[in-house]
Amino acid sequence: MNLVTKMLLTLTVIGIISGGFLMKINEWAEPKIDEHRKTATEEAIFKVQQKAKSYEKVNVDKELYKVYDENKNPIGFALPFVGNGFQGKIRVIIGIADDLEKLTGIQVLEQVETPGLGTKIVEDPSKKGNEFWFPNQFIDLSVKPEIKWIKGIAPDEPNEVEAITGATISSKSLIQIINNGIEYLQSLRDGGKI
Repeated sequence: MNLVTKMLLTLTVIGIISGGFLMKINEWAEPKIDEHRKTATEEAIFKVQQKAKSYEKVNVDKELYKVYDENKNPIGFALPFVGNGFQGKIRVIIGIADDLEKLTGIQVLEQVETPGLGTKIVEDPSKKGNEFWFPNQFIDLSVKPEIKWIKGIAPDEPNEVEAITGATISSKSLIQIINNGIEYLQSLRDGGKI
């Protein structure tokens, strides 16, 4: 057997063994990842809907939760929604009032944005005492006609959010994901599904 054939055979065996190990690790990790994702989503429901006391999953084509107060009166929805950011997917949970007019809050559940820049959509350590200024802008934010972003000045309209300097693409992407989620909810309402 010549040297090239031996090398190819060796690399093939190593590739098959490595692939098998990766497959087994994935089988072991996947349920743990799903359980963690479910727990994080459940905790986030009460963060984006702070007046909520209970919730139930709504049977539609995407993940959606109807949220209730202590008297079992509906107060809104919590919608996990995914879209593209600058570096990859951003998964956010959107809290919105029952009339679909105002947000009650948002929380980024998963993101892989640029550390120190795009990650400011979650927390901005440079703003001492107000690290959560960006996501806090979405509390009681009007969604009509849609959320808009501005840069470098304070918002003066009820549907405006100030984008993050140095991370404008991540800011705009998150706002677009939220607008898409609200549009999805509105289509469900228009179709009589919620």
